[in-house]
Amino acid sequence: MTSWIRFRQPQGNIGFGVLDNGSIAEFDGEMFGGAIPTDKHWALGDVELLSPCLPTKVVALWNNFHALSQKLGKAAPSHPLFLIKPPMSVIGPGEPIRRPKGYSGKIAYEGELGIVIGKRCANVSPEEADGYIFGYTCINDVTAVDLLNEDPNFAQWCRSKGFDTFSCIGPVIEQGFDWRNANVVTRLDDVERQNYPLSDMIFTPAEQVSMISHDMTLMPGDVIACGTSIGVGSIKDGSTVVVSIDGIGALPNQLTASRQLETAGQ
Repeated sequence: MTSWIRFRQPQGNIGFGVLDNGSIAEFDGEMFGGAIPTDKHWALGDVELLSPCLPTKVVALWNNFHALSQKLGKAAPSHPLFLIKPPMSVIGPGEPIRRPKGYSGKIAYEGELGIVIGKRCANVSPEEADGYIFGYTCINDVTAVDLLNEDPNFAQWCRSKGFDTFSCIGPVIEQGFDWRNANVVTRLDDVERQNYPLSDMIFTPAEQVSMISHDMTLMPGDVIACGTSIGVGSIKDGSTVVVSIDGIGALPNQLTASRQLETAGQ
C-alpha cells in the first residue's frame, strides 16, 4: 500500500509525498498526475501535516449504512442521498474545528471513510469506477445540528455542515486499502463512540462513484464522504475527536470556540 501525504515545511512551503519507513519521501509535480520522486526526505516531526488533498467539493452521503437506516426506520435509498460541502470547510489532522461565531448550539461529529477521486470522472459505469478512485482517507463530517431544521420550511444541510473547518480529512490517502475488512472507529476524548464495519455500506465505493458521476463531474482530489453509522454524538468546546481506520491512520481534531482562537492570536 502507498500512503500519500501533504505537509508544510518548516520554512512554510507546502509539499507532498509518500510515507517511507517513518519519514516522508517528497515528490514534485502533481499528486494526481505526473508525480515525480525527488531525493528529499522529511522527518514527520519536522513538518506540519495538512489535509492530504484540496477538493473542489466534498460530496457527503446520508443514510448509507444498513444499521443506521434500520435504527432510524428509513428505507434504503435507491440512489445515494448527498449534500455538497465547500472546499473552505476542509482542514487536516490536528487543525482546530472552529465553532461558528454567534452559534452556541450542538455540534456533532461523524466518523466516516472518504473516497478520493484521482482523475476527471463523469458518467462512468460501476465496472469502470474503481479506476477513478485514487485512494481512501478518514473524515470527520462535522454538523451544527441546531441549524439543520432551524427553518421548518427548508432543511439546511449545506449550511449546517458547510462551515469553515467542518470537513476534517486525513491523515493520508491510502492506495491499496481493502475497505471490505475495515471498521471506522471514532473516539471522543479517548472514549470510543463509534465502531462500525464498512462492509455494512448500502452503496459500495464503486457504486457511489458511478452514480454520483452521473449527477456531476468529479475532479481529481474531490472527496466522497461515504456516510456514517450508529454512534453519532455531540462535541463540547475543548473536546477532541479522533477518527481512525486500520490501514489508513488516525485523524485528530479539537473543537475550539472562536473566542479562544482570537485570544490565542493576540
